[in-house]
Amino acid sequence: MRLPRRALGAAALLPLLPVVARAQRRTVRLVVPAAPGGAIDVIGRIYATRLGDVLDQTWVVENRSGANNTLGAAEVARSAPDGTTLLVNADIHIMARRVMRAVPYDPIADFTPVARLATAPMVLVGNPRTTPEGGVAALVAAMKAQPDKFPFANSALGSMGHLATESFKRESGTEALIVSYRGTAPALTDVLSGNTALMVAPLGSALPHIEAGRLRAFAIMGAKRSDRAPNIPTTAEQGMPGLDFTLWYAVWGPKGLPAAEADRLNAAIQTLSRDPDIRARIADQGAEPVAEDRAAFARFIDTESERNSRIAQVAGIQPE
Repeated sequence: MRLPRRALGAAALLPLLPVVARAQRRTVRLVVPAAPGGAIDVIGRIYATRLGDVLDQTWVVENRSGANNTLGAAEVARSAPDGTTLLVNADIHIMARRVMRAVPYDPIADFTPVARLATAPMVLVGNPRTTPEGGVAALVAAMKAQPDKFPFANSALGSMGHLATESFKRESGTEALIVSYRGTAPALTDVLSGNTALMVAPLGSALPHIEAGRLRAFAIMGAKRSDRAPNIPTTAEQGMPGLDFTLWYAVWGPKGLPAAEADRLNAAIQTLSRDPDIRARIADQGAEPVAEDRAAFARFIDTESERNSRIAQVAGIQPE
């Protein structure tokens, strides 16, 4: 029995279907749990633009801000551990249960650490119309004289900026209201407008405004000056050696992500972290790329989680 010509055409295509399916690029969603324009978003996008090519995939960045960066993280925690949904977040991720009473996931147990992307110094900045000249000493004196005049903007509860702000208040013996926002960008916007006076911000986000005179820089919140802003002294240089806070950004997958897939992602990220173009773009954000394997990242999380929890306890940060 002879098949109709149209049937023969369809039958001839059947052996090709598996080949076509294999040729399709897999789509990977990189969830950013913060508002667009902040450091998490920008650094995540820098890597995502190249990871698709390195891994022969299509990478799509999606912002899911809200609930102190937990809405987006919760979405990733619920996702299938197949490598198609990943989270890019900052150090705040591991602090979720330390600062919130109701978190729908365990930030350690319900995620697979993939790789750190970058680290970045933090800088204490103020609105030049509402803060004094003269460095940290002048600021502390003004805050003690008028404690209600110098509120701090904060990107999120439990963020590195939050820990740094509480530690600064404790070390300086000052009091100040801390106002939390949905990410770095809206927090910095309110400092620029004068609605809030101060912020401990990522250097990369603040630096263009510092250079333009829209923000006053008081100190790098770390042990050494930044190559991107060598004229800004550190807190240690100004009599506060105990204040050492460095932001970090990383990628996680859901719990159960196969080790082979996580290792493949880690290797691709390490490759990009050594790439001159990526290094230059990350440096433009006031940050430095990180190239480390997954075991080193996991050890880092353990150490950082213990340190940050201790700082939060001493500072009196309570779950809300």
